[in-house]
Amino acid sequence: MLTIRLQRTGRENTPTYRIVVAEHRNPVKGKFLEIVGHYLPARNPVVLEHNAERIKHWVEKGAIPSDTVARILSKKGMKELEKFIQRYTKRRPKGEQPAEAAAPAVPKAEVPAEAPKAEAPAKETSDTEKKES
Repeated sequence: MLTIRLQRTGRENTPTYRIVVAEHRNPVKGKFLEIVGHYLPARNPVVLEHNAERIKHWVEKGAIPSDTVARILSKKGMKELEKFIQRYTKRRPKGEQPAEAAAPAVPKAEVPAEAPKAEAPAKETSDTEKKES
C-alpha cells in the first residue's frame, strides 16, 4: 500500500521535510518512489511547495496521504483530501445530546430599562478654598 508522507531532512532544530510517495512498510527515512514537494515550517512565512498534479495522480492510484500531509495540503487549497483527515475529538453516540442542548431553553424575564439618573455635576474646589475651611 502506498502512502504520501513527510520525510524529515535538515539539521538539528531546523526541520525541513520532503513530501514523498513511499510504500508504507518502508522506513520513514528509507526508500521512496517520488518526491512530490517540500515543507519548510521553520521559515517565516512557512514554505510549502508541492506538485498538485502528481499528488492527485498518486491518490487516484490508491496512495493514502498521512493525516499531517492531508491537513497541510488542504490548508493550501487542495481539494478532495478532507476524507483523509482524522478527527481528534471523541464523538458522542448518535442518540446522546450534550447537557446544554438537552435542557429546554428558559426565556429570561424582561428587565425594564432604567432611565439614567441625572446627577448634579460635582462642585470643584480650589486649593485655596480647602485651606480656608
